[in-house]
Amino acid sequence: MRREETKATGTALLAPLSLRHTLIAVMTLNLIYFGIQIGIALAIGSVSLFADSTDYLEDAAINLLILAGLKWPPRQRAILGKIMAGIILLPSCAALWMAWHKFHDPVEPQPLLLMLGGAGAFAVNLTCAFLLSRFRHQGGSLTKAAFLSARNDALANIAIIFGGGLTALTHSAWPDLVIGLIILALNAGAAHEVFEAASGQEDAGQ
Repeated sequence: MRREETKATGTALLAPLSLRHTLIAVMTLNLIYFGIQIGIALAIGSVSLFADSTDYLEDAAINLLILAGLKWPPRQRAILGKIMAGIILLPSCAALWMAWHKFHDPVEPQPLLLMLGGAGAFAVNLTCAFLLSRFRHQGGSLTKAAFLSARNDALANIAIIFGGGLTALTHSAWPDLVIGLIILALNAGAAHEVFEAASGQEDAGQ
C-alpha cells in the first residue's frame, strides 16, 4: 500500500515538473524564431510574416505567465487566463497596422523568402503544439491558451506558404495582405475561446 502511495506521489510531482520543462522549451523556441522571422519580414516587407512574428512574442509571454501561475489558486488562474486572451489579440492589432500601410504601398514581398519563412514557422509551431498537446487539459485556461496559440499559428503558417506561392504566380502584394488578415481572424478566435474557458473556470471555482 505504501509503495502504491509513494508511486502515486512521485507521478504527481513529475507531472508539473514535466509541464514546467515543456513550457521553458516552448518559450525558448518562440523567442529564437521571433528574431529569425521578424528579420525576414522586415527585409522583404511582408505583412503576414510580420503579423506572424509577433505571435512568437505572444507565445513566449503566455508560457512565461503560465510558469508563474502554476501554483496559483483556480480563481487567480482564471483571471490570468483572461489576460492571456488580451495578449492573443496583440498580433491582430499588428496585422491591422501593417495592412493599413500596405494598402498605401502595395509592393510584393519576395515569394521564396516568404515561403521559407512560413515553412520554418510551421515547423516550430508544430513542434510546440505537439509538446503542449499532452498538457492542454491541465491548468485550465492557461495551458489551453498556450496550446490554442501554437495550433492556430501552425494553421496560419500553412496559409503563409500558400500565399507565397500565389505571390510568385501573380506578382501581387494582395495574397500577403489577405493572409495577414486571416492571421488576425485566427488570433481573434483563439482569444475568444480562451476568454470563455477562463470565465467558465472562474464561475465554477475550479
